[in-house]
Amino acid sequence: MKKYALITGAAGGIGGALCDIFLKNGYNVIGVDREKIANTKEKFDFIQYDISKLGGKDEGEKSFFLRVKDMTKGKLFVLINNAAIQIIKKIKDIEYNDWKETLDTNLLAPFWLIQGFEKELRKNNGSIINIASIHTYLTKAKFTVYATSKGALVALTKVLSLELAPEVRINAIVPAATDTPMLRDGFKDNPKGLKTLGEYHPLGRIANPEEVAKAALFLASDMASFITGSVLNVDGGIGNVLHDPIFAR
Repeated sequence: MKKYALITGAAGGIGGALCDIFLKNGYNVIGVDREKIANTKEKFDFIQYDISKLGGKDEGEKSFFLRVKDMTKGKLFVLINNAAIQIIKKIKDIEYNDWKETLDTNLLAPFWLIQGFEKELRKNNGSIINIASIHTYLTKAKFTVYATSKGALVALTKVLSLELAPEVRINAIVPAATDTPMLRDGFKDNPKGLKTLGEYHPLGRIANPEEVAKAALFLASDMASFITGSVLNVDGGIGNVLHDPIFAR
């Protein structure tokens, strides 16, 4: 019996790596993203849907859940909450919609997905993996909204590990800087800065998306059968660094 994995943020760098590695390891994959993926090469099923709309109980949400349940036919074993947005602003510039869009996407959507698929995941002794961020613990000025949402996602992981046990395991991954199009776009005018950022990590570089995906595969596997409510740092050691010299207001 082939198991299904539902992966949000499938159009992004980490999302694409997650889809690829779960496919290579025998899963049927359903990728979800609000952005259309031009060509999945028929490797995995794709649903274009904006998960920030979840929680409203409208027809679009009902159709989304019905579609996924029809596709998985009771065989959903893994849910990976990877989709996220990152808004970087000074306190004085943060608006209501910045909070709403960020929390709806980064925190509430994972909860609504867990709630919506809880019964199926319990039946299958499934695994949930929430992709958080180094900003959960170590952050910078102007990351108020993003860091708060990721910190809350880790708290959600811990508390739900109690309620979902013993049938479902839920864990979080905390990546540091990862080589994705989103990160590179932020350094498009400062290529030397990207190299310097890698050098701040004790391992001397930033992460590859595949390294984050491999951590998720491990947490979903039987090798992690006694791990729940945990937070796995995939950070190249930067979480142990006392001072980040690029801190600036």
